[in-house]
Amino acid sequence: MARFTTSDALSLRYEDTGGNKPVLLLSNSLGTRLEMWDPQLPAFASVYRVVRYDKRGHGESQPPAGPAGFTRLTSDAIELLDHLGIAKADFCGLSIGGMTGMWAATHHAERIGRLVLCNTSAAMPAIDMWNQRIATVKREGMKPLIPNIVDRWFTKRFQEADPAAVARVVSMLETTHPEGYAACSAAIRDMDQREGIRSIRLPTLVIAGTHDGSTPPEKGRDIAASIAGARYVELDAAHLSNIEQPGAFTDAVMGFLKT
Repeated sequence: MARFTTSDALSLRYEDTGGNKPVLLLSNSLGTRLEMWDPQLPAFASVYRVVRYDKRGHGESQPPAGPAGFTRLTSDAIELLDHLGIAKADFCGLSIGGMTGMWAATHHAERIGRLVLCNTSAAMPAIDMWNQRIATVKREGMKPLIPNIVDRWFTKRFQEADPAAVARVVSMLETTHPEGYAACSAAIRDMDQREGIRSIRLPTLVIAGTHDGSTPPEKGRDIAASIAGARYVELDAAHLSNIEQPGAFTDAVMGFLKT
């Protein structure tokens, strides 16, 4: 298990397929761990040196002592590239990972090549909802939140068709550190990148899910409309579109990155 230490002294877990191929950095959703990308890894690794990591307080990464804004969350990703001696990488992020990608593209554009923003939003202004989630997870842990999360993240059709895949994600949620979830939830609550992303000039693909209960497709369309030249793809999926529609998701990302 590879680890690196951030500039604020947290130990974060990462995986690196290594080699001399172009680099693709993956950033996963709130409440999951780097294994979220397992459906894409064989295809991605056939063409790219794939780097993926557990966010602070997620998976096997150390939890933070308090809230973490996107300046800090994005610094974690950039510092991982520094640790590996990588000057520039293509970036693919889903949900909070996509929010991290937007921040990276507006504040560290020289480090990012192509940008893929999946099932994400430039702002999530439901402050009371986020405050309630933070209070619940700090008081009772992750368990009370999971049934509602599953229904927003996967269609009922998929929950019935592939219960094993859903169970793997539930296990990720169950093992997410409450302080890590709370810190990242605060970052989402306080974020508004709607104006900032208008300055992005990187080649960008936006992927949304038609049935996404967390970041509905209109959020993706708004992002694509705000970034000059951005492409937009909508999949027949809910929030974790890379798991619910792994083939279509992989094809969309690979087709974009290779152009």
